[in-house]
Amino acid sequence: MKARTRAKSGEKADSKISEKPAAPRRAAVARLVQTNERTIDDEAEERARGGVQSLGRAFAILEEIARHREGIGLADLSKRVGLHNSTTFHLAKTLVSLGYVRQARDTKRYRVGRPLFALAASALDEIEMVNLATPILEDLSRESGESGHFAVRIGDSVVVIARTSGAGAFQLTDRVGVVRPAHCTALGKIVLASLRPDQLKRFLERVELKPSTKKSITDPAVLLREIAEIRRSAVAIDDGEFNAEVRCVAVPVFNFTGDVIGALGISGPIWRMTDEVLKTRARQVQAAAKTLSLEFGAKG
Repeated sequence: MKARTRAKSGEKADSKISEKPAAPRRAAVARLVQTNERTIDDEAEERARGGVQSLGRAFAILEEIARHREGIGLADLSKRVGLHNSTTFHLAKTLVSLGYVRQARDTKRYRVGRPLFALAASALDEIEMVNLATPILEDLSRESGESGHFAVRIGDSVVVIARTSGAGAFQLTDRVGVVRPAHCTALGKIVLASLRPDQLKRFLERVELKPSTKKSITDPAVLLREIAEIRRSAVAIDDGEFNAEVRCVAVPVFNFTGDVIGALGISGPIWRMTDEVLKTRARQVQAAAKTLSLEFGAKG
């Protein structure tokens, strides 16, 4: 009986010994949980800060690569964005894996990838183009007194997507959305001059150069010579070639990749648009086109 009693007492004693630290353990666990909670929050905040910083660095790299159409090497890129070579390399590698940057196998230089062009194209849709072009055209019409036009390519022709009227008499009454032939309009010649040689060759093979007036160019060889001059001067003239009573001058508008995105020009009656006036108007159109190109992301 005594032994059994001692055993029971021992069990109680052991039980008491095991129960004694329960409260301190709960407090310790609570403190540990609180510490861990603070650590998790801190780590999450730190990761968020790090994510924003990495994102900012990635965009800086992307923008710098986009400024160099011929591509840019890792060392030069790192120097320009102010990052260590290893940091730049890992961020650029991620951008390459996503397709937004591509790297030439031979030179190892970075260039922007095709998905970026798709994003830019979706951002610069027709409505956005009109919104950006209209106020610039309005200023140009006020300054020149003539009708202003902004046109883009549509197949083998051009379509006027924005236009404004000047204060001068006898304004052109073309409506927005009107489609014009490329070979006998100043706006269209600018678009043709932006084509690659193979694209221009195919254009001449499939398009009949129909005359709109007696001055319209109908000979492919003559048109090619004029386009070569337009590429040199970056100015196109329509000397009564589409409308016998109207002269037009147009220049290219560029986007952030340096490609021609459209043509901007003005038109007026022949008796008002003399050769001397045309030169002045050409400079005004060039200034307006430069402003619009900057709106579309062109550099300088």
